[in-house]
Amino acid sequence: MDGDSLTAAPMLPIDSPERRRLPPLLRRAWYGLNQAFRRRISHTGVTPDQFTVLRILSEKDPAGLTQSELNQTMTSDPNTIASLLERMESAGWLARHPHEKDGRAYRIRLLPAGKIKFSEVRDLAVALQTEILSVLPERKRDEFFEHLAMVADACRSAAEKPSRSQPVDPLKRREMRRGGLTR
Repeated sequence: MDGDSLTAAPMLPIDSPERRRLPPLLRRAWYGLNQAFRRRISHTGVTPDQFTVLRILSEKDPAGLTQSELNQTMTSDPNTIASLLERMESAGWLARHPHEKDGRAYRIRLLPAGKIKFSEVRDLAVALQTEILSVLPERKRDEFFEHLAMVADACRSAAEKPSRSQPVDPLKRREMRRGGLTR
């Protein structure tokens, strides 16, 4: 028998300085990726967040998305999205039209100039992603993305839970009871 399988090293606490920790690794990865992308696309006049909007609008419903749908897809603050959309609309990359059913909402659609700008920057984004993922064996990349998606979903779920120090909103409590989540 292999001696390693009989005597496993004692597990260090999850917050031990000797262990790799999730928050610093995620922050370092995100910051490095964002900075590298920002530098590579600076000559195009597009920011990383603007590219994300262009990509989402290019890949989703051709009829356009509402600002709320875009906000949810981007996982961003509604005020940040509103400001971002105003700048992109001024640049002629997208247009907002009244929603056909919801009088309070607007559909956001990509304009031809936005499609051209997306195509211009997309190749740079693909090249950077390919370069960064090259540190992983190709056969492990799908598994890496699956695990990363699981972590992202767990983070979103944790963010949506009320903290123990915050009272649960009475309306939300009622909704939870109707759904059978609490008694």
